[in-house]
Amino acid sequence: MLTRRSLVAASAAMPFAGAAMAQDYPRRPIQMIVAFPAGGGTDVGARVLASIAEKAMGQAILVVNKTGAGGQVGWTEASRAKPDGYTLAFINLPGMNTIILDPERKALFNLDSFIPVINQVVDSGIIWVKADSPYKTLKDLIEAARKAPGKISVCTTGILSDDHLAILMLQDAAKVEFRIVHFDGGAQQLTALLGGHVEVAFDNVGGGAVKRMQSGDVRTLAVMDTVRSKFMPDVPTMVELGYPSVISSSSRGVAVPKGTPPAAIKAIETAFAKAMSDPDHVKKLEDAGLAIRVMVGEEYAKYYRDLHATAAKYTEWALKQR
Repeated sequence: MLTRRSLVAASAAMPFAGAAMAQDYPRRPIQMIVAFPAGGGTDVGARVLASIAEKAMGQAILVVNKTGAGGQVGWTEASRAKPDGYTLAFINLPGMNTIILDPERKALFNLDSFIPVINQVVDSGIIWVKADSPYKTLKDLIEAARKAPGKISVCTTGILSDDHLAILMLQDAAKVEFRIVHFDGGAQQLTALLGGHVEVAFDNVGGGAVKRMQSGDVRTLAVMDTVRSKFMPDVPTMVELGYPSVISSSSRGVAVPKGTPPAAIKAIETAFAKAMSDPDHVKKLEDAGLAIRVMVGEEYAKYYRDLHATAAKYTEWALKQR
């Protein structure tokens, strides 16, 4: 039975327990759950980061692939993990947001199930067409869409993907209507576009578009960001083209289960921030056309919640059309 004296003693010991946590963490290997298959773009980026960050952590960071349901399986497991700093979640936004927002998915986690720690990549959205397309500019595409509502086929890499939401944003901003076609990933999308089965693709810079542009197979009409991509410096942004609200990307970062001690969070943030600035990490991601954009603390927390609010608006629209 606890007495008043033992409670006081326990309370007095708490700060020392926190200090011990800060000094001793981590004492064993850490696992980082990646919710997508080994060898894919998300997995490769996570493994590059983990292999460098573990040097700063002083413990192995083991990437564990828990795949299924578009990331839902992995993020469910991560949300249920013990919040002790030894399980990290590699999160993809807005993919995770749309799972939470879609009632049919019956997600067992929500936005508050995780604490966002540090962002690694913001992969800007792009709009591209086949090299011989009649649409030379975004203006050409918008004008054609206004003349033929619901006729021009535009494709995504999946239902409720960032590409799908981007199409809805552009329809809203430009007051046009496209015929939306969904594919299961970038490979199907590319085959359909180059084969002439669809006219326009909504994708990401890091989806291989840079190499396609260099080969002359495709032409990128716009980058859906506020600044030009370093990988496509000649391609205008949506802001430049008069659509400042059409900003879309796929981001990847590290989160931990709610309740993880602040000392562990700080240690993870410090180690991963150091890893992200490592020349090897920078080179490998840039070779893949991925833009590193480090965000921590309040900046990342705000991004995490602001993106969810934007995703909520357009996910609701998409679900009404389903």
